[in-house]
Amino acid sequence: MNEQDFRQVKTPAYIFSEDELTDRFRMIRDELGDQIRLVYAIKANPFLTGALIPYADAFELCSPGEEHICRKLNVKAEQIVISGVRKEEAHIRECAALYGERAVFTAESAQQMDLINRAAAGEGVRVRVLLRLSSGNQFGMDEETLRGLIRERSSFAAVDIIGIQYFSGTQKKERRILSEIDMLDDFILSLREEFGGGEEAGHHFLSELEFGPGLSVTYFENEPPFDDRALLRTLREKLEHMRSRPKITLEMGRYIAAYCGYYLTTVCDLKGKAGERYAIVDGGIHQVNYYGQMMAMKVPHIQVLKADPAADPQEADDAGYTLCGSLCTTADVLVREFSYPNLQIGDILVFERVGAYSVTEGISLFLSRDLPRVYLSGNGRLTMARNQIFTEDFNYGRTVEHS
Repeated sequence: MNEQDFRQVKTPAYIFSEDELTDRFRMIRDELGDQIRLVYAIKANPFLTGALIPYADAFELCSPGEEHICRKLNVKAEQIVISGVRKEEAHIRECAALYGERAVFTAESAQQMDLINRAAAGEGVRVRVLLRLSSGNQFGMDEETLRGLIRERSSFAAVDIIGIQYFSGTQKKERRILSEIDMLDDFILSLREEFGGGEEAGHHFLSELEFGPGLSVTYFENEPPFDDRALLRTLREKLEHMRSRPKITLEMGRYIAAYCGYYLTTVCDLKGKAGERYAIVDGGIHQVNYYGQMMAMKVPHIQVLKADPAADPQEADDAGYTLCGSLCTTADVLVREFSYPNLQIGDILVFERVGAYSVTEGISLFLSRDLPRVYLSGNGRLTMARNQIFTEDFNYGRTVEHS
């Protein structure tokens, strides 16, 4: 991204670089090879979905709204994975009719398995299902429940169980990722020993593994350098040596999207009190957040665009500021110790590496602040993907009739 693009927008705003996004996706693909399928979890940032259609093998969707976004973008049925801890029967039936066996559905519980089977049977189609193995939280099901569903698979006449899905979290260390692969390898082998299956057996029953590795992103200054390519090569080697030899799909969101995003906010006020210096910006914690930010004690990568480019930053001593947002709460602190010489009202702060989650994850409706504009940058053009949205209507209750 260049400074000219940053200066074109009215803050607060997000800019997502599609060029940086696709460059990163190609890097990941180069290191993992073509035999490993790559799925983008659009909850990380739905605004990037369109740019990834030519590159991603599939898109992980966790709500009807996310599926509707993919429908509007004409995502192919073969690129659809219907996931989510809560599935609505009317929507699953609609998806079964629309996509049939071309899409993949995940089952997070015995109840979801019944729901998917009932919906598919009602539409006269068969659908492919991955059974989600729990990592010990509210997602997925334990081994006993999962084995029970496989054992009773003949009662699910409209479902083909093609494999296992597993995701245990994000920002994981390499050792944990490799250990999880060993665990999944043993588990798949034990299922095959009990129930058969696998592509080598001549069919697709229990032949696939969708795995969310939860690869780490470096968000903050002073973090040690991270060799993405080396990690991806290690991951590829580990997956290639799985004894169960499943067809492997890696589900990623944060790791694909984080580095292509920028959040711009303008310094609106500067003040000092009892030895503390505060910079108030027109954004806040309702619009930008980082995984592991720890009460604003860590400093993300931030550029400063001077309101007066001719101002000499060396004219003032290095001053430390607490960066605060526009919300009327003491919690609205972005960074507690931001050092920059001669910070001025009107300066634009560019928070880097916000391509994942910030645009949708913040407490957006608090204090009825507007939702920021969203821009996409690619092929030398800057286009607005969403104008600012006034939220007062969302926060104004009125009597409506419900059907």
